[in-house]
Amino acid sequence: MKKLLFLLALAASPFVMVAQDDAPPPQDTSWKKIYRATSTRVNDLVHTKLDVKFDYAKAWMYGKEWLTLKPHFYATDSLTLDAKGMDIKEIAMMKGASKSPLKYTYDGWQLRITLDKIYKGGENYTVYIDYTSKPNEVKVKGSAAINDAKGLYFINPTGEEKDKPTQIWTQGETEANSVWMPTIDKPNQKTTEEIYMTVPAKYVTLSNGLLKSQKKNADGTRTDYWKMDLPHAPYLFFMGVGDFAIIKDSYKGKEVSYYVEKDQAPYARGVFGTTPEMMKFYSEKLGVEYPWQKYNQIVGRDYVSGAMENTTATLHQESAYQNARQLTDGNGWETVICHELFHQWFGDLVTTESWSNITVNESMADYSQTLWMEYKHGKDAGDEENQQGLRQYLSNPNEAKKDLVRFRYSDKEDVFDLVSYQKGGRVLHMLRNYVGDDAFFKSLNNYLNTNKFKTGESDQMRLAFEEVTGMDLNWYWNQWYFGSGHPKLNIDYKYDDAAGKVSVIIEQTQNTGKIFKLPIAIDIYNGAQKIRRKVWVENRIDTFTFPYTQKPDLINVDGDKILLCEKNDNKTADNFIHQIKYAPLYLDRIEALDYFAKNSMIKLADGLKDKYAPIRASTINKLAKSKQANDAGVVTAIENICKTETNKKAKVAALDFLAAKADAKYLDLFKANVGDSSYSVAGAALGGLAALEPDNAYTLAKKYTKDAKGDLGVVVSDIIMSKGSEADFDFIANSYDKAPPSQEKVAASATFAAYLEKVQNIANVKKGIDKIIEFRNLVPEQFRSFVDPTIKGGLDKLAKAKGSEITEYIKGLWK
Repeated sequence: MKKLLFLLALAASPFVMVAQDDAPPPQDTSWKKIYRATSTRVNDLVHTKLDVKFDYAKAWMYGKEWLTLKPHFYATDSLTLDAKGMDIKEIAMMKGASKSPLKYTYDGWQLRITLDKIYKGGENYTVYIDYTSKPNEVKVKGSAAINDAKGLYFINPTGEEKDKPTQIWTQGETEANSVWMPTIDKPNQKTTEEIYMTVPAKYVTLSNGLLKSQKKNADGTRTDYWKMDLPHAPYLFFMGVGDFAIIKDSYKGKEVSYYVEKDQAPYARGVFGTTPEMMKFYSEKLGVEYPWQKYNQIVGRDYVSGAMENTTATLHQESAYQNARQLTDGNGWETVICHELFHQWFGDLVTTESWSNITVNESMADYSQTLWMEYKHGKDAGDEENQQGLRQYLSNPNEAKKDLVRFRYSDKEDVFDLVSYQKGGRVLHMLRNYVGDDAFFKSLNNYLNTNKFKTGESDQMRLAFEEVTGMDLNWYWNQWYFGSGHPKLNIDYKYDDAAGKVSVIIEQTQNTGKIFKLPIAIDIYNGAQKIRRKVWVENRIDTFTFPYTQKPDLINVDGDKILLCEKNDNKTADNFIHQIKYAPLYLDRIEALDYFAKNSMIKLADGLKDKYAPIRASTINKLAKSKQANDAGVVTAIENICKTETNKKAKVAALDFLAAKADAKYLDLFKANVGDSSYSVAGAALGGLAALEPDNAYTLAKKYTKDAKGDLGVVVSDIIMSKGSEADFDFIANSYDKAPPSQEKVAASATFAAYLEKVQNIANVKKGIDKIIEFRNLVPEQFRSFVDPTIKGGLDKLAKAKGSEITEYIKGLWK
């Protein structure tokens, strides 16, 4: 499935969990007694043929379906289909071209059909269903990853919203496609597919497989015929309709296309253009060629999640759109694109057999981001991506209570979390290190080839690795896949110069009663020379003793920096100084810089010369908060970075550093950069200008409102909110409303509330409050404690400023 974009942004944010005024209601824990077994296959889907037409005025879909099935093994005379919230007009058995009515019962959720006879195992039969889908009348719970789950979405169907296109798209995962097509809506089903889609002739369509034909109709519509002749799961079925430009690319003769709104066509290749290279990279790494007929990507308005890996037709949310100025900062959607593409192998070619085993889909796709970044941008970028995933997982301590493969959960949507994605990706990273690159990718190849066009589970992944490596890996799977939590390590060093030996003491301090088994490397440095020792940590306290003739300059535990853990590594300052100089990895340098920052050491400035731009940027941000912020050498170095830095994000950090000084000598620097092609650089420069010439900055902010996205948009909104008048309300409210969910929008909520204190029009004040609370309500309940202190704090100040009417208004909306 898609990345958990909003959820992850909050998880990585500085907001902390706080006690709430009201105790939470008692939770229903009865689900802990329910074993979530793989769905029993009484009947198997074989082929799905659909003929659909859309009623835009009613937001209905009229469907006719020919569903071919067969009993899985045992003979049966009945069929149960998922069909949520439909009007059923006719159900019949097909015999050639003739139909014979079938008896059925329908509870609004499932169809229970009595077949015309007993069918033997493997004997095909075809059922015809005439129905109407009414997706807006179905209430289905979503997940933290999907904030809605009604399957079929009509976007601005009657064209009432003038600034929004009319579109249709579908979202099937987990089991929502059965809102618009009767099916066995389980991940362990696979079926080939045909769809005839009749739409207004001005629109284009997209579905799985290939577009085989198009027929113009006399009523101004057109019928497109899409065919997928390779089997895939029902939740991966897709339909998209709208006024899209189609930007065509290719990979080894297969169509690769990007469906975007027409004003986004000039930028489509900038966003999606690395897709063929990604297909080549993953095909070669896995030793399995891209398995489908084509690969399309489409961007949908108001999409309910990040992106979705529908077979051959990935759907992205509109945050994927980036113009040329945004792309100068780098493609912010790159890891989403590679994540969804990797699903075409792990998720689509081989599909999890149950939601309990979602790790074989999502952990794999999450780790694909590390693989791509490492290949495309270098090892530091891959390690940074990996470390970001670890931080996201560790940010929520409650996640440590969950198994990676879990057969007990309250709702199937609950498995789409930081464990299935980020923790699972780090588990794969450790596994890759343990077995080695060749064995890792050969094992993935084995898993794919053994289970292609079928389903898989975690144990099948283990068996694939065991067959390749010759190792028994039950211990690894039991610990990381069928167990919860992670180690917390305290690392001490005892040197005995007289005896010429050092003891490395590793203590597991987690209080769960569980002790982890960890194969790791310990690197012993003298100068640039390194000796590697491989050891197993497997007790609560392990002591490893190594001889020396010269006292080591550094002992680096977990030399490959792959462990999924929390750690307290009691190295000295001299150790970390040696580490940043000689230990080569991204995390080696980050750990040293973090130590220097924590201990207010001027060595922190060494990070300004790092080869990797994100480390340079991180160093500047650390220095800004340190005692070295006013050191003349540091300030001079950062001034030079502003002049010479080619990486936009590092330059932004430098500009922000200097802006915080509010020194008039930087006025020309800010003016020179306020028109930069990068929104981020321009935003940082405008922020610096605002501290020195607020009236000029306000004038420029008003000027830039027509082209202010990303960081520039945030700064422009902040300036106008802080200095603007009531006349700016429409702009400010619309800017806030259109900003994507993010931690920046959480902070902007408080700023928006402060602006509303200046607004005298009570109707507009209430409109603003509505928008703030509407955004807050989008946050999944389990994450609201991250955002509520900031948002509620802003609203409380507004209520105090405005009096009883607004106080009561906020109370009435806040839930």
